[in-house]
Amino acid sequence: MAGAHTLQETERQVSTLLRGMKIDFKAMAVVSNLFRAASAVRNHLEREILSRHGLSWTGFVVLWVVWVWQEIETRDIAEEVGTSKATLTGVLKTLERENWIAKRQSKEDRRLVIVTLTGDGKRLMKRIFPEFNKEEIYLAASLGTKERRGAADALRKMTIHAQNGPATKGKKKS
Repeated sequence: MAGAHTLQETERQVSTLLRGMKIDFKAMAVVSNLFRAASAVRNHLEREILSRHGLSWTGFVVLWVVWVWQEIETRDIAEEVGTSKATLTGVLKTLERENWIAKRQSKEDRRLVIVTLTGDGKRLMKRIFPEFNKEEIYLAASLGTKERRGAADALRKMTIHAQNGPATKGKKKS
């Protein structure tokens, strides 16, 4: 039990509360279980891996994005991570204080800030990511190979649909 109520108790209570309403319970279950799973996975990874390295979830994701792209503008990091620029500013200050990232002004546009990993940041990511992946393996172990592939594909589709959704909201589908 993650909170005061089990998943089953919560589902039963919600079903009772919404009885008689025109609700697509399957769609609701997909989204609410996605949220629950994401929260549970995030909490697990913070507790089991990230906290030992002095990292928050957001700090790790920022490091990951910079590691992947090697050199990236702060506005692009905020978009990739899905955080506000204000939150990102605080996270970058922490990562810079730990000597895991370096910031510099863009030569083309001095208003833009470019972020790269330092040598310490690269070493941290090379050390931490295999540990992180072991926990990913553990978390996905309840699914068979086909279920993993299906879940990954379905979540990718939902992500793309959500990212494209607001632009088409209210428009007729052809």
